[in-house]
Amino acid sequence: MMLDIRGENRVGITSDILAVIARAGFDLRRLEVETGHVYAHVPGLRAADLPGLRMGLEWIPGVQAVAVIDALPGDRRREALETLVASFPDPLLVVAADGGITAANAAAQAILGPTAALPAAIASRLRGKGGNNGGGSGDGTLTLTVNGRAYLVEMMATGAIGGTAKGDGGPGWLVIFRASQRIGRELALVGPGESGTLDRIVGDSSLIAQVKDRIRRFAEVDAPVLIGGETGVGKELVARAIHGAGPRRSAPFLALNCAALPENLVESELFGYAPGAFSGATRDGKLGLLELADGGVLFLDEIGEMSPYVQSKLLRFLEDGAFRRVGGKQERRVSVRILSATHRDLARLCGDGRFREDLLYRLSVLRVDVPALRERRQDIPRLIDRFLSGAAAQIGRPTPRLTADALERLTSHPWPGNVRQLQNVVFRTLTLADGPVIGLEHLDLSRDGGGDPKSAGEDDVLPPDWHTAQRRFEADLLRRLWPLYPSSRKLAARLGVSHTTIAQKLKAAGITP
Repeated sequence: MMLDIRGENRVGITSDILAVIARAGFDLRRLEVETGHVYAHVPGLRAADLPGLRMGLEWIPGVQAVAVIDALPGDRRREALETLVASFPDPLLVVAADGGITAANAAAQAILGPTAALPAAIASRLRGKGGNNGGGSGDGTLTLTVNGRAYLVEMMATGAIGGTAKGDGGPGWLVIFRASQRIGRELALVGPGESGTLDRIVGDSSLIAQVKDRIRRFAEVDAPVLIGGETGVGKELVARAIHGAGPRRSAPFLALNCAALPENLVESELFGYAPGAFSGATRDGKLGLLELADGGVLFLDEIGEMSPYVQSKLLRFLEDGAFRRVGGKQERRVSVRILSATHRDLARLCGDGRFREDLLYRLSVLRVDVPALRERRQDIPRLIDRFLSGAAAQIGRPTPRLTADALERLTSHPWPGNVRQLQNVVFRTLTLADGPVIGLEHLDLSRDGGGDPKSAGEDDVLPPDWHTAQRRFEADLLRRLWPLYPSSRKLAARLGVSHTTIAQKLKAAGITP
């Protein structure tokens, strides 16, 4: 039976409680003491014995009440920790004060093996923090490559979770491995030698040839590069290619999506924070991306969404290479090349007062504009081949062949979501289609099936010319009306045009009558 003995926080009260339990003839398996509470596990105590023991305990000066509980607080915390470890999506370890692993979730065992041995770099860092519950020198994060994959490892000091690997109580750490694939668009980390190459940029068109030429030239120049282009054209691929072809290729490539996080998180991710900078901050503070990328490249995606306050801090760093962590006083200096990208017109944002003009000048020393997919349609067949073979390998089936009609339909589609939308359509089509041939009947290019142009950023990008704007409007109108008038004749009657005209417009919009 387990008891919660509530009382005053006076010297000697715990000794008095132990004496009463011993005089009553009971063994004590475990005792936990917290302010105002003494928790006791008395295994031989039965319900019939409880009134007598309770009376003896309540005679102790300062004891106010004795209640039966179903678990000690330490057991509850341990169960909660085990549940957290098991359900946590990222690889997670619970490390005791002696460096032994007391728990590892399935994700951690998948990358470290079933025995989940602690990597030497982490063990060394924790030894440097030992003896003061993680409050020693060193930072709470490090970069680590495990089995060829880069991770951002976070080490957070905890309370008593097992002083040794046998779990006898004491300080310890939670160790979390955050992979770039898991962090996704908000934060991506690539270790040395893992960035992109020009070979990953598919296409032979003159526009893509110009992009590749600029990548080669700009890669060798250690200056900021601004990458423009609609959503989905592959701006991050260009950034990775610049990194992979440049002198910093052996150093890290890190990426931050400025639109994916609120202002305060963008600031702390970018610049880091000092110990105790705000409520909930780790006691060691945190390295920012600028420090983690020291010697390498930092890619700021969707730079047009950055708040004015963070813009001002970034401007200062670009001017002299110095910055301060959030809540910190120490000035830090690092060597980081800044690459940025946007699908917005930053000059127009400057005119509207939403983006600093001086920051734009700093970011756009060099500039690459990535063309939309509709502007380089001759590259679509090669892209489809690349995506088909990749998707087939991913799902474990032979690469199918595309019919001429299906290829023509995909090539003529407007692709408001650009290469990303094309890749999604190819993958979905391959997943749903059976057999070695993909024809028109297997393609789903409707608004819902082929990607929402609005979500892809179409509303934020001005059409390049009147003809393109008209074609987009017509395609959007037809997609909206087609479910209500599901035949070319009904739709022609509704719009007051000829059946032939509607048939041609439907084909151009990728809608199958």
